[in-house]
Amino acid sequence: VQLQASGGGLVQPGGSLRLSCTTSGFSLDYYAIGWFRQPPGKEREPVSCISAGDGTTNYADSVKGRFTISRDNAKNTVYLQMNSLNPEDTAVYYCAATPSSLTYRSSDYLYWGQGTQVTVSS
Repeated sequence: VQLQASGGGLVQPGGSLRLSCTTSGFSLDYYAIGWFRQPPGKEREPVSCISAGDGTTNYADSVKGRFTISRDNAKNTVYLQMNSLNPEDTAVYYCAATPSSLTYRSSDYLYWGQGTQVTVSS
C-alpha cells in the first residue's frame, strides 16, 4: 500500500495549486481519503476528506469554499484543488487512507503518504 502526495510548491497569495495523492495497493472504492496539513510549529489538522463509494466530501471551515477534493478512481488518484491561497495555508500537506466512513480522526487513517510542502508567500 502506498500513497504519494505531490504538487506542492511556492505560490503567491491569491494563487492556486492542485495537489495529487496517487495511491496503489488498494481501491478507492473501499477507502476514504483524507487530506491533512501541518503548519510550521503547529499540530497536524484535517483539511478535507472524500468517502469511498459515493464520494461524499467534507471540508474544514478554514478551507470551505476555496478547496475542492475530487478523485479519479481509474487513475487511483485523489486531488485537492486549492484556490485563493493565503499565507495561513502554508503547511506540509499529507494524504491518508482509511477503510472507515468519512472521518477527520487521524487515528482512523491506516496509511499515510509523505508530505508535500505548500508555501504561500509574496
